[in-house]
Amino acid sequence: MRARLAITVLNTVKRCYHSQEGCKVGLLGVPFEKGQTKKGVAAGPEAIRKLGLVERLEEIEGKLDIKDYGDVCYKIATDLKEKDVPNMKEYAHIAACNQQVSKTVEKIINEGRICVTLGGDHSLGVGTVDVHIKAKGENICVLWIDAHPDLNTNKTSSTGNVHGMPMALLAKELSDYWPYLPGMDWQKPVISLRHIAYIGLRSVDSYERLVIDKLGINAFGMEDIENYGIRTIVDMALNKIDPESNKSIHVSFDIDSLDSLEAPSTGTSVRGGMTLREGIQLMEIIHQTCRLGALDVVEVNPSIGSEADVKRTVDAAIHVIAAALGHSRRGLSPRSGVLPLQTFPPKYQEI
Repeated sequence: MRARLAITVLNTVKRCYHSQEGCKVGLLGVPFEKGQTKKGVAAGPEAIRKLGLVERLEEIEGKLDIKDYGDVCYKIATDLKEKDVPNMKEYAHIAACNQQVSKTVEKIINEGRICVTLGGDHSLGVGTVDVHIKAKGENICVLWIDAHPDLNTNKTSSTGNVHGMPMALLAKELSDYWPYLPGMDWQKPVISLRHIAYIGLRSVDSYERLVIDKLGINAFGMEDIENYGIRTIVDMALNKIDPESNKSIHVSFDIDSLDSLEAPSTGTSVRGGMTLREGIQLMEIIHQTCRLGALDVVEVNPSIGSEADVKRTVDAAIHVIAAALGHSRRGLSPRSGVLPLQTFPPKYQEI
């Protein structure tokens, strides 16, 4: 029994080591905060980099091929500056930034890299999800990890903040509920709500609840995680949106999906969220599918809270990203890939 265990451990080490080789990652910062009204979230990408994201990723076994594409810059088209859409604050900025995000993410994906987008507020999800679908065809599914569904339209939003609207902009089923959006002709509702799943919901507006119920959206709230555990919830979500296990997975991870004790430096924190341990396990499960195509990590706001709060929040974001890209809590195996059998005590070498 012990001999079989030793062989199993060795084979697992070997398999996990080789699965990491050749993984290519593209980092993209989107220092954008016009999708909501709290200042500071634009500094999220810089804070995540400064606390050592790349260094953490370089420690991952198998040596990731990491390329940092810098930060997105954009200009508002002259003819867009004077145009407005009712109840969509800073609309011209939203349209221009997302178009540039879309172009850059497309370049990263077409170079064969997993695109990791560092936000910025969650309105950037319009650009990242839209272009992921364009790059991979419709063979993608989306996990929206968030305390909020972000399913409001400009007619239903109580704030006009576009970071609460990206899924409604992307969903085919809600296309008829939008007016014409000038400067957004590059973006069309591209994904069916059947191919998205929410995890971590606990703050849902009445209109969003109506849409979720009427359209049968796969939505897993915190009570579901409490009842079934995070592994079961992720398995259930993937079985619903990717039953044949062949789709490229887009994960859009709002840091407010974590409990505010774990990630206090964010603009719309809600108590009762996931623990960091659950967030890490969620991303480890996604990594194990070998189908992660793109990851957004958004709404880290270094201007909110104390220095300790900011460090805790940024560190949580780095843990989430590292788990998605293969960091193992079991520790690193030797760079040679396989431990020599002779290093085990004789009783474990028996067959």
